[in-house]
Amino acid sequence: MVERRLFRNFDFTLFFATIAIIIFGCAMIYSASRGGAAGHGYLQKQLLWAMIGFGLAIIVASIDHSIYSRYAGKLYFFACFSLVLVLFLGTMTKGARSWIKVGNFTLQPSEFAKIALIICLAMFLTQRRENMRGFGVFLSSMAYMGLPLILILAEPDLGTSLALISIWLVMVFVMGTDIKNILLFVLGGVIVALLAWNVPGLLKPYQKNRVITFVNPAADPLGSGYHVMQSRIAIGSGKMFGKGYLKGTQSELDFIPEQHTDFIFTVVGEETGFVGAASLLLLYFLVLWRAMVIMAAAEDILGRAIAAGIVGLFGFHIVQNIGMTIGIMPVTGVPLTMFSYGGSALMANLMAIGLLEGISMRRHKISF
Repeated sequence: MVERRLFRNFDFTLFFATIAIIIFGCAMIYSASRGGAAGHGYLQKQLLWAMIGFGLAIIVASIDHSIYSRYAGKLYFFACFSLVLVLFLGTMTKGARSWIKVGNFTLQPSEFAKIALIICLAMFLTQRRENMRGFGVFLSSMAYMGLPLILILAEPDLGTSLALISIWLVMVFVMGTDIKNILLFVLGGVIVALLAWNVPGLLKPYQKNRVITFVNPAADPLGSGYHVMQSRIAIGSGKMFGKGYLKGTQSELDFIPEQHTDFIFTVVGEETGFVGAASLLLLYFLVLWRAMVIMAAAEDILGRAIAAGIVGLFGFHIVQNIGMTIGIMPVTGVPLTMFSYGGSALMANLMAIGLLEGISMRRHKISF
C-alpha cells in the first residue's frame, strides 16, 4: 500500500493528461474501425486493456522503485528469455514473429521488455555513475542493451529496436556520459547504415523501399510511397477543424492502412483537423514535460535514470509515429503512445506512467 503522505507529490497533471489521451484514442479507434459491431469490439477491448493497465500502474506506483535494484538481474533475464521465447513460440504476423498467443489474447513481449530493460539499464548505470563519462562505461552499457536488441531484430522488429536505442541514448546522456561518446556512436551508425545499404543481402528490398519512400514518397506513388502519400492527403484534408467525427473519407474508403494502429494519427488529422491534432500534441507535451520534471526533481539517481528511460521511450514513439504519417520519418511499425489500438503497448505504457508516479511520490529522500 502507498502511504498517504506520499500522495502530496502525486502528479495529477500527468495522470489527467494520460486519461485524456486514452479517451481521445478510444474515440479515434472507434471511428477508424468505421463504427458498428467492429468498432464496438475494438473499443471494448481497448477499454478492458486500459483498465488492466491502470491496475498494473497502481501496483507499480505502490512499489518503492529502489526495491528493483535487488531484482535487476532477474528482470534482465526475464526480458531476454521472453524475447527468446517469442522467436520459437511466436505467431508470425505481417512478416514478424513478435506476438505470443495466450488463450484468446495475443501478447507482445517486447513491449513489456522495454519497461524491464529501462529498470535494468538504470541500475546498471547507477552502479557505474562515478565513471559515467568514460568510454568504457558507454561501451559496456551499449553491450548490455545489445543482447535484447539483437533478439528483437531477429523477429524482425525494427521499430522496437530503434526504441531501445533511443531509450539507451537518452539514459546515458542524462546520466552524464561525455557527448563525444554519443557523437562517435552516431558516426558509427552512419557508417553501418551506408555499409548495410551497399552490401547485397543485408537489407531486404522492402526495407530499402521504405527509406526511398521516406526521402521521396512520390518516387513510387502506387507502391511503397502509396501509404505515406494517402496519409498526407488525409491529414491535409482535415484543414482547421476537420471533416467531423466518423466522417473521414480517406479512412472510411480504406485508403489508409492500419488506421486503428500505426496510422491512427491520420484519422485525428482528417476528422478533427489542425485543432484536434494540436490538442493531442499538447497532451503529449504535458506528459513529456511532467516526465522531465519528475526526472529533474528526483533526488535519487536510480529514479532519475528510470524517468530518463521513459522520456526516451515516449519521445521516440510520439515523434516516430506522427512523423511517419506526415512523411518526415521512415515508416516503421511503431504505435502511437497510449493512443493506438493494442493491449500490450497500452498496458506497458501505463506501467511506465505508474513508474513515473511512484518516482514522483518518492522524489524526496526521507531525512530524520
